[in-house]
Amino acid sequence: MTLPAPLTGVVPPVCTPLTPDREVDVPSLLRLVEHLVEGGVHGLFLLGSTSEAAFLTDAQRRLVVEAVVGHVAGQLPVLAGAIDMTTPRVLDHVRAVTAAGAEAVVVTAPFYARTHPSEIVHHYRRLAAASPVPVIAYDIPVAVHTKLPAELVLGLASDGVLAGLKDSSGDLAAFREVVTGARAHHGFSVLTGSELIVDSALALGADGVVPGLGNVDPQGYVRLYRAARAGDWEGARSEQERLCTLFGMVGVGDPARMGGSSSAIGAFKAALHMRGIIDCPVTAEPQVPLSGDEVAKVGKFLAGSGLL
Repeated sequence: MTLPAPLTGVVPPVCTPLTPDREVDVPSLLRLVEHLVEGGVHGLFLLGSTSEAAFLTDAQRRLVVEAVVGHVAGQLPVLAGAIDMTTPRVLDHVRAVTAAGAEAVVVTAPFYARTHPSEIVHHYRRLAAASPVPVIAYDIPVAVHTKLPAELVLGLASDGVLAGLKDSSGDLAAFREVVTGARAHHGFSVLTGSELIVDSALALGADGVVPGLGNVDPQGYVRLYRAARAGDWEGARSEQERLCTLFGMVGVGDPARMGGSSSAIGAFKAALHMRGIIDCPVTAEPQVPLSGDEVAKVGKFLAGSGLL
């Protein structure tokens, strides 16, 4: 199918279930996709941060896209991350994921090397010129150590280089600047990657949300989105507050022995395992696994939200 312009709705960044020996667990992945489709989501984002894309080999990345695209068979749009350090490496990923059937690519600024805004602009222009599908910018400064300025994003939107922005910066004021400026660019999608401010983002005029927690509770985010679109802001606020409480699961890991990604992705996978959606909650190395006590805390969050 052709990517909608603008892309709207709930587009979860799909977790990548792994086997105990850390190969892609395709049957679990497809059950997760069915869980999301049945939950009413409007698209799927593969190979993002929640997908553990940075930990997957190139062959594993391609397998994920091929398996999901083949399974959904055009029911809804499939986006794929083409995330790597430099333009030539990203171009390789663009070729691979589009050959596998992705209908848009989601790309960060270059990282590892310190970059200038002019280099970031060149990066996106080069990718857009080579990509057979739309390019969506991914603003995640906590991972790439560069914040995409609103004027840079809007300038590339104006030139037709970018089809949208997935904003995981947590900077609501800067997000508002992009939303406001994007009104002049028909078809440009502005999506928030924050699970905690979806109602606020939609009230500002965002087109949709890319919530990692949406793997666990897609129905909740779909209810939130529908309430906001219907102008039921009280209903949207209530659903958002329930999801904020559920999101507390990402903090179950002990920060004295693991990083925030280990805790958050470990919690999402533990929740999916407890809900019977994936076979194994293992995360990619070198992430630290949750302890039994920490997994039990995830269960309490699920039970408190009525998901067990």
